[in-house]
Amino acid sequence: MNKKLLLSLVVMLSLICASFAVAAPDMKEGQWEITVASKMEMPGMSVAMPPAKYTQCLTKSDFVPNKKEPGQECEKMSVNVSGNTVSWSITCKSKEGTMKGTGKITYKGNTYEGVMNMTFPNQGGGEGKMTSNMTGKWVGNCK
Repeated sequence: MNKKLLLSLVVMLSLICASFAVAAPDMKEGQWEITVASKMEMPGMSVAMPPAKYTQCLTKSDFVPNKKEPGQECEKMSVNVSGNTVSWSITCKSKEGTMKGTGKITYKGNTYEGVMNMTFPNQGGGEGKMTSNMTGKWVGNCK
């Protein structure tokens, strides 16, 4: 009787470990070139910003792109992986106020596509919105 219980526990633990092993998306670890095209919307105004590029080292344990901006502290609140799609929520604090948002990207080996939606306090009152379309491509090993 105890052998059956022990065997059942071993099988369950193996399945749990296997599920954690596949919790990362199909992405190539290394240096990624990330292009972000953003559009800000505030009451009475819409502004498209020119695309911006930056590079970031992404790994299977840290696969959410996040450009660090001076004077801004960002914290990922949750990260979920479903197949090759990664979604997250984030809160960023700066002297201008607190921004909140969600993002979602789908990896395709050495590329990805996605979108991030943020809300931020508008100086004239109310709330502004920013939508950022993102693409990424693997460019080499991490530096």
